[in-house]
Amino acid sequence: MPDGEDVTDGENVTDGEDGPTPTQVSKVGPWAAGWMYLLLVAFGLLGPFLMVLGDFADQALVITGAVCTAVLVPLGFAAGLAVAVERRHNRRLDALGVPATAEITELTEWDTGDDGGAMVVLRVSGPGLRTFEATWKRSPHPALRVGLRLDAVVDSSANLFRVVL
Repeated sequence: MPDGEDVTDGENVTDGEDGPTPTQVSKVGPWAAGWMYLLLVAFGLLGPFLMVLGDFADQALVITGAVCTAVLVPLGFAAGLAVAVERRHNRRLDALGVPATAEITELTEWDTGDDGGAMVVLRVSGPGLRTFEATWKRSPHPALRVGLRLDAVVDSSANLFRVVL
């Protein structure tokens, strides 16, 4: 098969090996986003609060506040941008996404020492959609097993998908 050529398999079309990698989108609702933004504002205000408090109490608090500001404000902006992108992807999937099926084809556990979970390989397909495979890292769940079919939403024009649990 030539590179980039699509192959029809029944109703579904599968990408060649050089096809684009789909982006998995996590469901971030308005309440979760609101709480996250509130937490990020608190992180951003912690450093300046400690600097002002240091003027009245101890010079060490001013230095601690400056370090907190230098570290937490950029991290807060980065996390805020990540939440905004997830919300934008979710709105797009809600508006333009089509129903699909995500079948678990492979299931392994992973552990990095501090973090662990299940590595789930999904085959996502649906009427009129390209069939593609994607890897999903998530917390372990006893109901997950090879062959389990989950509902999904796919926006193939933006190469986005979300597994609906």
